[in-house]
Amino acid sequence: MKKNLLFLALSAAVMAVSCEKDNNSNVIDSDVDLIGDITEDRTLEQGQTYTLTGGLHVKAGATLTIEPGVTIIAQDDDQVDYILIEQGARIDARGTADAPIVMTSTRKEAGAWGGLHICGKAPINAGTDAKSEIGDASYGGNDPADNSGTLQYIRVEYGGYAFSEEKEANGFTFYGVGNGTTVDHLQAYGGSDDGFEWFGGTVNVKYLVSTDNTDDSFDWTEGWCGNGQFMIAHQISSECDCLIEADNNDNDNMASPISHPVLSNLTLVGNNGESERGVRLRAGTQAEIYNAIVTGKTRALTTETEGTESALADGTSKLQYIYLSTNVTSDSDEVLYTEEDFLAADNHNETGYTFSLTDNYFGTISGGFDATGLGSFFESASFIGAISADNDWTEGWAL
Repeated sequence: MKKNLLFLALSAAVMAVSCEKDNNSNVIDSDVDLIGDITEDRTLEQGQTYTLTGGLHVKAGATLTIEPGVTIIAQDDDQVDYILIEQGARIDARGTADAPIVMTSTRKEAGAWGGLHICGKAPINAGTDAKSEIGDASYGGNDPADNSGTLQYIRVEYGGYAFSEEKEANGFTFYGVGNGTTVDHLQAYGGSDDGFEWFGGTVNVKYLVSTDNTDDSFDWTEGWCGNGQFMIAHQISSECDCLIEADNNDNDNMASPISHPVLSNLTLVGNNGESERGVRLRAGTQAEIYNAIVTGKTRALTTETEGTESALADGTSKLQYIYLSTNVTSDSDEVLYTEEDFLAADNHNETGYTFSLTDNYFGTISGGFDATGLGSFFESASFIGAISADNDWTEGWAL
């Protein structure tokens, strides 16, 4: 009888533990590797460390929730490690300044892993069968307000894995992501391709830091038409390329929708190295850029292609309240926009300016454009530059 009672007690305990695990099946334990497909909602728990051992795809209908203080470590092994949120899926990754979400690698070198990729259903100009460079996932559509979730206080370190000469992963890549998605306080740190790249879409972004990514700090193409405010680029390596490389579409410069982001309050600091270009506007892109500091490049601002220069010349694109350490040059066969145009009095621009930045990128210039006139997304900031000496919005979460 005692044996039977003991057996029944043990059975009840096992059943209780099993039920507890079943009731919390949406939580991934920290000792479980991340790889493969996520087809139902999953949560990575606050403060835990997880191992990424290959490609992780969040499939349509599922949400990957990442709580504050989570660390994801890609392994330096034979598999390609990356995280990809597919169309119809969501990521809810809300770190805090005190407890950021960190995505890194066991190998602390540029190009160690594949970074974070989001695919949405917002418009692009690359056709109806576009596939992501990493993970071969579909992106693009006709929903500007598409919502892929929330990204806040996240640091991606050592991204940029090279799959081939044509395909390299960035720190953060936005493929046709819609403006229903919340994106702020992100840092791409020490990668080997671009820090941030947008392939079309309408997503709005705020408080971005691109640190020493050895291709471009910020890169857009395929019709990105979002807003951005408070963006820092800081290059250290001599291998770094442009601070901004901006395209509409290489194959068809006038493909619609035409890239036309509206950006305010940028501090872009080059490496004074081999790469000469700072902001490179080309391939038909349009843009509105206000309150920007550009330094550390022998050619701070370059323009090329008829579509890009025509939009600047006729006022479709606007470059205003921009201070450059050097000059404006054109690489077009027929120059339609000149430094004289850039320096027109109503643009409030300066060239050949000597900056007094501290700690690489802190400091602003008074008398900037009031960006609140651009729309409700923009915050009031009556200065030129991204970060003032008395308001370090990078503190606690960015390297």
